Amino acid sequence: MKETNMSDPYADRGNHDLSIGNPKGQGTAQPVRQGGKSHPAPGGPFLIGESMTGGYGNGPDILHDCTIAVEKGEIAVIVGPNGAGKSTAMKAVFGMLDVRQGHVRLDGEDITALSPQDRVAKGMGFVPQTSNIFTSMSVEENLEMGAFIRRDDFRDTMAQVYDLFPILKEKRLQAAGELSGGQRQQVAVGRALMTQPKVLMLDEPTAGVSPIVMDELFDRIIEVARTGIPILMVEQNARQALEIADKGYVLVQGANAFTGTGKELLSDPEVRKSFLGG
Repeated sequence: MKETNMSDPYADRGNHDLSIGNPKGQGTAQPVRQGGKSHPAPGGPFLIGESMTGGYGNGPDILHDCTIAVEKGEIAVIVGPNGAGKSTAMKAVFGMLDVRQGHVRLDGEDITALSPQDRVAKGMGFVPQTSNIFTSMSVEENLEMGAFIRRDDFRDTMAQVYDLFPILKEKRLQAAGELSGGQRQQVAVGRALMTQPKVLMLDEPTAGVSPIVMDELFDRIIEVARTGIPILMVEQNARQALEIADKGYVLVQGANAFTGTGKELLSDPEVRKSFLGG
């Protein structure tokens, strides 16, 4: 019988084989400061990263007075050239780098000082561009991992995810690493939805998938937004993303260059010429 460490509530969970990691090393993620506390900040958009200036660690600023926001039920898209700071802006909202100036507010609270894990507990669902599934686990196990922070019965949520992504129900016992690129992205989004997030953030969800799969993923994203969950999305496929966007942000060198509705940006001659290929 395995001895339980009463000081660690998760001692009886997971793989205890430490050879799976490198106890002497460090990953590629940049360290961020320890999380602080949130405080009430009523008013304003449902989610906003306001006037954000910051970068990774002690490095130079990548974002310069950058603002992005999204309201309930909206799809907000961040587009721009390579190196514009699109993913960095989203990571700043999620707490993965230091915001040296500016604030992040969610649902009436200032969460600027919170760590990423505390932001998840506050209702943020984040899907990174890469390494966003557990490849050796089954589809259903991946979804269960998304519900790790929950202590209630999450079967109804899983049923909703399967309704949204029927192919996942069909392949629920299959290893996620055996799925196609588009199906893997559905697993990643589904796992984030298992937390019952207040807001869903997607970093280039259609990267590397075919145009047909991209259209299907966008259709599913629209369905999620229709449930009232606001979606903040970084996309390289700017034209297609702006077509489904309620709000769009064009970033250049870490700063806001153009802001408007998706339709406004698609019809703006300067945006079309500089970022949409004419």
